[in-house]
Amino acid sequence: MRRIILSVVVLLAAMPVLASTSAVSQLQSKYQAAGAGPFTAAAGQAFWNTKHNNSKVGKQRDCTGCHTKNLKSMGKHVKTGKEIKPMAPSVNPERFTDAKKVKKWFRRNCKWVLGRECTAQEKGDVLQFLSIQ
Repeated sequence: MRRIILSVVVLLAAMPVLASTSAVSQLQSKYQAAGAGPFTAAAGQAFWNTKHNNSKVGKQRDCTGCHTKNLKSMGKHVKTGKEIKPMAPSVNPERFTDAKKVKKWFRRNCKWVLGRECTAQEKGDVLQFLSIQ
């Protein structure tokens, strides 16, 4: 009986990680179907930390401006001051569990940082990087 209970507890604890992996895999498969890939964490990290020219606002922006370089820490939106939960799934198991939310936030944040939507390659690389945090 103890083994069964222990097995159930372990399975329940792993569910957010499995859901996260599933949403990331689902999205990356979609990006690959669009001709992107292979995806690398190194390329995602470089994208995350690089200041990009947003020609629509004439400013340089990067992902760390709101999300910080420490992905296990709370972030804060530079314009609104709203707190942002950590990006690292290791401390925020809800992160990357809903593909629809991931797509929504990519659309908004890429437009904020780049002044355009991210490419399938950029999204796949960033997901690869963030999913291992």
